[in-house]
Amino acid sequence: MIDAQFRSEEKYAKLSLSYEGEEEKEKVHSCVEKIIASSALKPETYTSTVSNNKEVLVVEYHDDVDREAGDHFEEIIKVLEITDCN
Repeated sequence: MIDAQFRSEEKYAKLSLSYEGEEEKEKVHSCVEKIIASSALKPETYTSTVSNNKEVLVVEYHDDVDREAGDHFEEIIKVLEITDCN
């Protein structure tokens, strides 16, 4: 199951997507890459390994004056069929 966590402050937004296994990893990474490619605003992304064989893909926007990241995050959550985002 893919888990999502969202944080934001002024001109800053972060979406963390936790997944397990190669199938979920491919699904998350390909979705995020596709949606990021459709915009001129480019985030920083990085992946971390966490406990229980899970990984987290983090997508951070630092200069999001027009709050475009929210639309991207909503699209990612919809495509990945995530029903709960903390």
